[in-house]
Amino acid sequence: MLGKPGDIMSPILYFWLPIILSAIAVFFVSSIIHMLLPYHRSDFIKLPSEDETMAALRPFSIPPGDYVMPHAGSPSAMKDPAYLKKVEEGPLAFMTVLPSGISMAKSLFLWFLYCGVVSLFAAYITSRAVGPDPTWRAVFRFSGATAFIGYALALWQNTIWYHRPVCTTMKSTFDGLIYALTTAGIFVWLWT
Repeated sequence: MLGKPGDIMSPILYFWLPIILSAIAVFFVSSIIHMLLPYHRSDFIKLPSEDETMAALRPFSIPPGDYVMPHAGSPSAMKDPAYLKKVEEGPLAFMTVLPSGISMAKSLFLWFLYCGVVSLFAAYITSRAVGPDPTWRAVFRFSGATAFIGYALALWQNTIWYHRPVCTTMKSTFDGLIYALTTAGIFVWLWT
């Protein structure tokens, strides 16, 4: 026997079905958003003279990773006149280099796992917050808020620190709200 929703030993085991189904639902909703709806198509823009830039970078065999240009290396180096000149002259860039020929399969698998982790935390926090006889509103509120935190709030760090466009982050935050509402709806359906 798995126990009741309020039992200390079994909250996650008790809610395995809403955890799995909400992860699956969010995975499919996100696929629809990114493949069928056009509003994310402007998240990245084409680099002017893309072919020439790629050809110029190719001989350096830059390993996959995150890069900043120019790179100071330390707080004291940020005061160096040579570094300051590079900053003034530009271009400034944050750049992620990926391995050639990547497959979407790994990213899709990791995204599904991430959806499961968000749902797991939503189940745990909701089970601790609502008690053994929750109302649908309480389940919706706690699972939805937890899922929203998991899907959306950390996105703003990229806008704050790495200058990702606010519009792009707002669109992804809106997606996070849709994912949270999807999670909350499934939790209400299967919980209460």
